[in-house]
Amino acid sequence: MHRSSKRLASILACAAVPVMLVAGCSESGSKDAADASDSAAPASSAAKPSPSLAPAKYAKLPDPCTVFANGTLKQLLPKPKNDAGEKGKTSDPNASATCSWYSSKSEGVDGSQFRWLDVSFKRYDSEAAVNATGEKRAEQFYAKQVDLAKATKDATKVKSGAVDGVGDAATWVTYNLKSKGNDYRNQTVVVRADNIVVTLNYNGAGLAGGDTPDSSDLLKDAEKAVKEAVEAAAPDASQSATGKATDEAKKDDKKDGASDAKDGKDSKDSKDAKS
Repeated sequence: MHRSSKRLASILACAAVPVMLVAGCSESGSKDAADASDSAAPASSAAKPSPSLAPAKYAKLPDPCTVFANGTLKQLLPKPKNDAGEKGKTSDPNASATCSWYSSKSEGVDGSQFRWLDVSFKRYDSEAAVNATGEKRAEQFYAKQVDLAKATKDATKVKSGAVDGVGDAATWVTYNLKSKGNDYRNQTVVVRADNIVVTLNYNGAGLAGGDTPDSSDLLKDAEKAVKEAVEAAAPDASQSATGKATDEAKKDDKKDGASDAKDGKDSKDSKDAKS
């Protein structure tokens, strides 16, 4: 009876102690269990390392004003005001870069033809803070660019479609826009090549009575130009899988041809030796 009273008093004393210290009042062996639990906690945390991110594929951007061939610029801009283009300001030319051109060609009594071209590049690095690779971040920006083009204010006859043979994903968006009494035909082509997004805008209008340009013709020119821009930014991302397969087939044909030529030469040498 005396022993039971002492044990009850001990339990009541522990009940009055703050929760953080209760473990110290428990029976023998509880402290060892607590120590074991504490030592196991860091191991449990170490078992869940932060996910590693693959580094971004492309580390720099091209000079945006030099990505088009002279012939391409002449085709898109019949009479440019500045052949070199106007480079946009940027705090980091390897993160974003832009260049634009415009052209106004007089056709006498038939008015004039106006053309505007601009190309922009956006590059993303893998970012641990948001747990996203450069490619994933570029995918998100690519989708936003396409949506922005489709949602252009006051645009009419908005259409869109896929562009084949360039980058990992490519979309064209066309629409009409009326400004100051003139009918403009706008083409936007957005391409993602791994961690880089290229956005090309090309529009035209017939001013002062000039004929309104054909949208399909402008789009063909825009698609040709954007492929050159992607090639400059991501040299190995501007071909479709079909194009690459064709190139490989051509290489194999050349190898086979060279092998056949060698076999023919060896055969001829063998005959000459026997004779």
